[in-house]
Amino acid sequence: MSMPTDAENKWIDSLIKQDEIDRYLNNGKDFIDEQLIWNQLEKQKNPSDSYIREIIAKSLELERLNPVETAALLNCRNDELWEEIFRAGLSIKRKVYGRRIVFFAPLYISNYCVNNCAYCAFRRENTAVTRTCLSDDQIRAEVRALTAEGHKRLIMVYGEHPTTGADFIAHTLKVVYETKHSGDEIRRANINAAPLPIADLKKLSEVGIGTYQVFQETYHPATYRSLHPADTLKGNMRWRLYALHRAMEAGVDDVGIGALFGLVDYRFEVMSLLLHTIDLEEKFGGVGPHTISFPRLEPALNTPFVENPEHLIDDESFRKLVGVIRLSVPYTGMILTAREPQSVRNSIISIGVTQLDAGSNIGIGCYATGKTGGDRQQFELADNRTLEEVISYLVDLGMITSFCTAGYRCGRTGHYFMDIAKSGKVHTLCMPNAILTFAEYLDDYASEQTKEKGWILLEEELRRLPGEDLRIRVSELLERVRNGERDLYL
Repeated sequence: MSMPTDAENKWIDSLIKQDEIDRYLNNGKDFIDEQLIWNQLEKQKNPSDSYIREIIAKSLELERLNPVETAALLNCRNDELWEEIFRAGLSIKRKVYGRRIVFFAPLYISNYCVNNCAYCAFRRENTAVTRTCLSDDQIRAEVRALTAEGHKRLIMVYGEHPTTGADFIAHTLKVVYETKHSGDEIRRANINAAPLPIADLKKLSEVGIGTYQVFQETYHPATYRSLHPADTLKGNMRWRLYALHRAMEAGVDDVGIGALFGLVDYRFEVMSLLLHTIDLEEKFGGVGPHTISFPRLEPALNTPFVENPEHLIDDESFRKLVGVIRLSVPYTGMILTAREPQSVRNSIISIGVTQLDAGSNIGIGCYATGKTGGDRQQFELADNRTLEEVISYLVDLGMITSFCTAGYRCGRTGHYFMDIAKSGKVHTLCMPNAILTFAEYLDDYASEQTKEKGWILLEEELRRLPGEDLRIRVSELLERVRNGERDLYL
């Protein structure tokens, strides 16, 4: 195995600050209590039907579940009740977020990495990967290729390496925001990057990032240690565990959590995601994660670990765990990516997903070249539909596609967003802007077929807006969109 260089070790040592871990501990302990999780799962292994229905009813009132209730849902054995759980998930999603799905595109910037994670093609020892870091001109080319398809939102992804630290991330964000072509532009970029100290996170906040994602991968301590060698940045589990606590303290008040399902018993990870949510809410005045993600292990170049994982999750179990997450934290956004095949995504969208990607290419530099990811991608994508193909499918389901970024620019983040989410009012603020951005997409990028049925749906949703005054305001803005104005929002 290749060893980290002296420069890499020095960078790792400069990043990790023990006091930026210790300040968040609960009497010196993590918020993940492994034995408690297993005990709760064991005690709730045979929940009654009536108890499950009580839990569903609580979630429908947009109340976050407690760990005992989530453990009961995870142990539900009644197929009819699972259908009730799935229907409740959709009802909750519509109550909070309405009939809209937010779209984004992943943009991988670099695959240099000091880590050696067993499941990842970007791991340090993998010589089959072509190491690449995009130049400014290459980033501009990628952005132009994405915006030409209609994208307005990105999730920018970086390897964990001294060449791609906070200053580099801040610079690349500026490049993205400054790249405009024939009226096309990226209006908001979210970040999936290494855990950073508070001072570095403040730099990113000043540049204007959207949501900051750090996925724990696995919350199970022994499994975490076995997959992340101690001599790597990722080998410090607690540094990663409190990455989003530091972000919140630094003023980045929209954060995204997630686990990589397939590394350990999925029930443990779902329980841990809930505990992570609870700890953030308790420490930051009721503000928890803006989004929760639930990627599954996927095939990756020259990565034997993913070929036959011990905790492989079948599609039905995956659907169930998504349903439980939806009910456990009913007011939080949920992201389903193109890792999953079309059939799985289609089956899960209807139980409460709020964000999707489409037309994705995670090969570094491959949007502009049109090549497949090959030896420049972290794993293999399974849903290769174009952006328009997925949007057309959603139109047939009666769902509005949103590219809205108004929330970030109007300060509707952190406490503001969480308050309106918990009260079920997100769609009241966001649906008008979703309508406006969908109208932009239909006029600028859609085929005639998608445009025709999309405008029919859009007019239906316009009529559903609450209050005549709001309908009039949005109608006036829609007319301005039809006349060529762009980036209008309430």
